[in-house]
Amino acid sequence: MATGIVGEFLDLKAETDADVLAMQCGDFYEFFADDAELVADELDLTVSQKSSHGSSYPMAGVPLSELTPYVNALVERGYRVAVADQYDTDDGGHAREIVRVVTPGTVLETSDDDARYLAAVVREDEADPDADGPYGLAFADVTTGRFLATTVDGGGDLRAELYRFDPAEVLPGPRVRNDDDLLAAVREDLSGRVTAFDGEAFAPGRAEHAVREQFGRETTDSVGLDSDLAVRAAGAVLSYVEETGAGVLASMTRLTAYADADRVDVDATTQRNLEITETMRGDADGSLFDTVDHTVTAAGGRLLREWLTRPRRDRESLAARLDAVEALASAALARDRLREVLGDAYDLERLAARTTSGTAGARELLSVRDTLALLPDLADALDGTALADSPAAAVLDRVDRERAADLREELAEALAADPPNAKTGGGLLKEGYDDELDELIERHEAAKSWLDGLAEREKRTHGLSHVTVDRNKTDGYYIQVGKSVADQVPEHYREVKTLKNSKRFVTDELAEKEREVLRLEEARGDLEYELFEELRERVAERAELLQDAGRAVAELDALASLATHAARRDWTRPELTDERRLDVEAGRHPVVEGTTDFVPNDLRLDAERGFLIVTGPNMSGKSTYMRQAALIQLLAQAGSFVPARAAEVGLVDGIYTRVGALDELAQGRSTFMVEMQELSNILHSATEDSLVILDEVGRGTATYDGISIAWAATEYLHNEVRARTLFATHYHELTTLADHLPRVANVHVAVDERDGEVTFLRTVRDGPTNRSYGVHVADLAGVPDPVVSRADEVLDRLREEKAIEARGSRSGGNGDAPDEGASAPSRNGGGAAESASTSGATGPDAEPARPDPETRAVIEELRDVDVAATPPVELLSRVQEWQEQLE
Repeated sequence: MATGIVGEFLDLKAETDADVLAMQCGDFYEFFADDAELVADELDLTVSQKSSHGSSYPMAGVPLSELTPYVNALVERGYRVAVADQYDTDDGGHAREIVRVVTPGTVLETSDDDARYLAAVVREDEADPDADGPYGLAFADVTTGRFLATTVDGGGDLRAELYRFDPAEVLPGPRVRNDDDLLAAVREDLSGRVTAFDGEAFAPGRAEHAVREQFGRETTDSVGLDSDLAVRAAGAVLSYVEETGAGVLASMTRLTAYADADRVDVDATTQRNLEITETMRGDADGSLFDTVDHTVTAAGGRLLREWLTRPRRDRESLAARLDAVEALASAALARDRLREVLGDAYDLERLAARTTSGTAGARELLSVRDTLALLPDLADALDGTALADSPAAAVLDRVDRERAADLREELAEALAADPPNAKTGGGLLKEGYDDELDELIERHEAAKSWLDGLAEREKRTHGLSHVTVDRNKTDGYYIQVGKSVADQVPEHYREVKTLKNSKRFVTDELAEKEREVLRLEEARGDLEYELFEELRERVAERAELLQDAGRAVAELDALASLATHAARRDWTRPELTDERRLDVEAGRHPVVEGTTDFVPNDLRLDAERGFLIVTGPNMSGKSTYMRQAALIQLLAQAGSFVPARAAEVGLVDGIYTRVGALDELAQGRSTFMVEMQELSNILHSATEDSLVILDEVGRGTATYDGISIAWAATEYLHNEVRARTLFATHYHELTTLADHLPRVANVHVAVDERDGEVTFLRTVRDGPTNRSYGVHVADLAGVPDPVVSRADEVLDRLREEKAIEARGSRSGGNGDAPDEGASAPSRNGGGAAESASTSGATGPDAEPARPDPETRAVIEELRDVDVAATPPVELLSRVQEWQEQLE
């Protein structure tokens, strides 16, 4: 059994459920045993050996001042790291205790500017195991103090919210942690860690007590948080933050309740399909956020991302945001001046959290001072311009600028112009800030001045040359004399060390001065740090003021970013309406327009024309057309201008998309299964106030099955859901639905075909098309010429309903062998009928077998059926009858 330092380390490790322990040993933080091996592998540290009680243990360490980046690197990899600090015991020894557990959701010093949320999820303890929800959710960003809570109805809504906030760490409640399917889905959607936390923290009584203690007894009622589940989730988050020792509870000054009715439902699939914050490849570059982000502050970027991922439904608040964007877009000089001032702002929300946690140093307080000093400059940039009476100016009015000025002045009077990074050792505060400190500094400087002049005095007094006075940890202060004159030193010099070319001496007077300097250094350092801590605590008490100012800076920056992009790209203000319509004139894709010569297109969806079937060639721009419709809708409800000449946008409660799919074989789901699950979610979730985008449905299965599903889904969306819908398809049979369903209309992407040459015009026109030009796309993709030529031949024969002969045979002949299994489809089937009979012929001379009478009867029925006119259910029933007859 290990004893000593290693034993103490292992005992402390046993007390915590953290993955790694960093234990202070003097000027280093050490890792032992398995932890040393882990950090060595993860952080490329050198491993040595530490002996204890006859055994040897791996050991790795980092300097005391360099722990934070190493801990953050471990946390970024998903580890929870306990930190044990050293303290002096009464008997003059040392001991250690765990003071903090740093986790992915509670790390304060992050490597990026993105929000870093800690989330908790809870559901009723007695809930029906087969029921889907409801769930209580809470999110806290410990780096800014932001705290939100809500209740969602089902697992799909839960996953959408988690995907939207992308928490670094999730705390599942007692019932949730036993739901293997839900946890697997959460892990699939998120990159963050799922941490099992004390189930008692989710108990109603304990959680409600934690919330009331933090935010006030009446807070849950005043903010409209009437859900016990949301309160339980919020209480669990507070307990976890307190238990891990983050020290940031004081920065969590506001609890914000929100509900589904406040926001547009943009589920995880839609966020991925529309590439809101990252592309389908997982890159930030090329996303919608990357395109419109011209923010100059970290907080502004976070807020803009939030606006895009959580669009609103409140027309009044959207109108105010659009008013601000319009004013900023039309006042170029004032906007540029505003952005110039904003560019010097620091992240006040995060600085507020650092002050409340006690981790802010003098340089962080200087950043607070400098940012508060910008508030008058921001006001000047708005006053006297076209922005003076705009909602942009009202944003700044929400900050108590008088209190901000008082705090700025207090910090300006206290802090040194260039304080050191270290919080101890002096140099933090200005001369004149505190009389007692000034006296200590004066005495300390006088003592140091005496020491600085000692060498010259000794030279003059004793006629010595080569004399220096210096200090080190081993010898303290000493007088160093060259060996050539060392025998000339006076008798009161006491030798302490002999070097190659010199000797070191001390005197009683020097020793006394050294003791005086050390006493004064310690007293000065202790008093200065005590005064600094008091100053920091006074700043922390005004954390809410800093958060208000930080949010105002962030909002001005986000608004200016949207205005900047609108002005550069000639975007227009959307006209918001409560009518069920999306009417866009010369609309463009917000991302694609910046990378190519974009062809604008019109779009009209309304109560009479609510379902568009979009047909046209592959690669012609159908997907782009539909995505730009969804993105224009999303941008309008984020309070942004939109890429169009004009746009009338009816507010929606949700945007749902099914755009392509990838195999998820690791989860046991094929492309078609993923497609059907996405379709199912849309059919269950969308309402008549939603916007639905479907890019191909039913392409991952047999043709008849696919057409039937697409047909039935169209009928259901039109007749039952009644959502505004765009549906792109290569099943041209669906275009006939416009003749039977009153709100269905056809549009197509136009093609210019002359002399065998095909040109995609990228222009969307009314009416259907009956060709997909897939062979032309194959040619564009570089498919070998023989394959393209042969495909053209086969396509021509299919159109003429002629049998196709297969090239090549087992006998190696060069002639064409007849293939009974590749008969031409019926014209009514539009290429859907595919015969499954085979003759068993093996060569060009083999006689094809003639079908029996029963088979011929089925073939005759199949030839006579009108696929386009037959309802899908009846068609499936007849196919089943034919299969039974053939068997």
